[in-house]
Amino acid sequence: MNDISTQPVWLVVLLILLVLTQGIFLFLDVRRKGLGKWAWFWGIWGSTTLPLPSLLYWLLVIRHRRR
Repeated sequence: MNDISTQPVWLVVLLILLVLTQGIFLFLDVRRKGLGKWAWFWGIWGSTTLPLPSLLYWLLVIRHRRR
């Protein structure tokens, strides 16, 4: 199987940085939009996987508010 120890170190570091950046962006954007009670949910969920939280955030929050 594809074990993480067989992946190049730079790829693992890049993925960790992308996931953390996504979580921080989602957390800060939700707080900026005034949805404070959901900020921790989006921030933590954004720090676990890539890119599903960002896609759903765009569909459920950003796109919904533009209507």
